[in-house]
Amino acid sequence: MPGRSLSGASFYEYKLDQVMRRLAVDSYNYNWDRWGCYVDFIYRGERYCFEHSVKKAKERGIELRSGSEAFIQLVLTFEDLARILERGVYGLDKWVQGMRHQSSSAEGEVPGYFKVLGFEEIPSGPEEVQRRYQVMMERLPAEGTGNDDLQRLKEAADQALRYFQETQPNLH
Repeated sequence: MPGRSLSGASFYEYKLDQVMRRLAVDSYNYNWDRWGCYVDFIYRGERYCFEHSVKKAKERGIELRSGSEAFIQLVLTFEDLARILERGVYGLDKWVQGMRHQSSSAEGEVPGYFKVLGFEEIPSGPEEVQRRYQVMMERLPAEGTGNDDLQRLKEAADQALRYFQETQPNLH
């Protein structure tokens, strides 16, 4: 990372431990390899995952040489988050809401019922599913579609909501 004098990754392992304590994270796990890294953690019973890579950085015009440099940037990001939270600007759950770990989706594949509802990624929660379902229901009569489309949409919404009940049982 040009222009910066940073210590080795082992120093940032220590810093990660310190910042996770500041964030009151229940538990966490991390790893990096030659090309990227991840930090996943449990906060208030929910699992979250942050990932970074040489490729992602390059796509944004940032030059990283290795996964350990990506790891360092991820730790610095957590430190930034901790500072924001310590200033009282929202809670951690608000900032990381879209980063929930979606473990039941194999290799990032989005289940078909989400696609029927027009999602390209797994939504962050059942509220998004309900909003999308309402919008699509309002469009159906205007587009002159039949009962088959209505039934298919209803089944997809039911499956999507069931997904969140199974993966996030503490949701209301």
